[in-house]
Amino acid sequence: MRFIRPSFTARRGGTARRRTSPVLGAVVLVSALALTATACDSGDTNADGQAGASATAGGDGKITIPDDIKDRLKEHGIDLDKWKNGAWKDWDKDDWLREAQDYINPIIEGLWDPDRMREAEDPERGVDDSDLSGDQGVTDPTPQAVDAKAVPTTYHANAPEAGKVFFDSPEGTMVCSATVVQDPAHPGKSNLVWTAGHCVHAGKEGGWYRNIAFVPSYNDSGMSSKEMETATKEQVAPYGVWWGDWVRTSDQWIAQGGQTGGDGASYDFAVIHVTPEAGGSGKSLEEMVGSALPVDFAAPAVPKVDSITATGYPAAEPFDGQKLYQCQDKPGRLSINAEDPTMYRIGCTMTGGSSGGGWVAAGSDGKPALVSNTSIGPASSGWLAGPRLGDVAKGVYDSVSDKFAGR
Repeated sequence: MRFIRPSFTARRGGTARRRTSPVLGAVVLVSALALTATACDSGDTNADGQAGASATAGGDGKITIPDDIKDRLKEHGIDLDKWKNGAWKDWDKDDWLREAQDYINPIIEGLWDPDRMREAEDPERGVDDSDLSGDQGVTDPTPQAVDAKAVPTTYHANAPEAGKVFFDSPEGTMVCSATVVQDPAHPGKSNLVWTAGHCVHAGKEGGWYRNIAFVPSYNDSGMSSKEMETATKEQVAPYGVWWGDWVRTSDQWIAQGGQTGGDGASYDFAVIHVTPEAGGSGKSLEEMVGSALPVDFAAPAVPKVDSITATGYPAAEPFDGQKLYQCQDKPGRLSINAEDPTMYRIGCTMTGGSSGGGWVAAGSDGKPALVSNTSIGPASSGWLAGPRLGDVAKGVYDSVSDKFAGR
């Protein structure tokens, strides 16, 4: 199996690779592991990452960083001016913020320009098939590969909630896929984005990724890679660049997540609260794109799910990360660890870069809802697996919504 990591390409020749591709650089973030781990009901099951207050543009157009962010940066020996001038590129283990409460993400206006977004790569991250040999849970036969279908343009008209998450990691600029989801604290005005835990935090061997940002309807008109070389920022990001000012993933991912294998896969999910890079129009993300999906934490069991549709921007060969694709299939079950919840698995040829992309099915009320996200897949790119959302995922989601309730 492979991890679908942010802008990481999967390894060839018998190893599994991830489906995410690195692209945006946010100041502190979750690592990019493609598998999610299931939650348990005891103890702390979630982990926060926050920016305190986001940086805002003043009347002179200059970015103002709130005092609480400055103070927290100073606590870690970080000089804000040096940080914005490139000090964020220092990934010294001793200075790589790891704990949930350490998350900070000052906006560096203009960092995510068209060239930087387009050139995000897909680093190799894989896992041997032998990692499944000890599974004791329920695993159905490997599904038949389902060819990914290009989403018709404009993407906003056909998948308005979809977009890309960009971030910086020690391995470079990376990218994942993500989905705009509803916020119970702000009906019709959500600023919440759902993605994979490995797209924000490095897991047990690292800390939060940096310069995390979300671009809804990336390359909305479906331009070719050649056309993208001369595209304007408005063409690449027609609904703006939205920086993460608070991130939460599961404690399980932070403690167990890894670059290979299935560690933490059942808990591989994250929620990002975003704010517009340059002040914006005063509209929320949901108002800007015109839609947000509900999240179903009690979706039907696999045998009762007729169909799941996975959406994302695959970046590893034969794809280039610039266009949006979907796969639709009846899910099966995949058990990575008998002690963790069994994951959903579908046939799909999407590759790295699609990690974190939303999985949509008829929810418990029969209406379309997000029920999972892309996490892992095999080196042969024939299938994808995603975590089953339950109490732990709901705790992550509710904590971010509650944090901004009343604001």
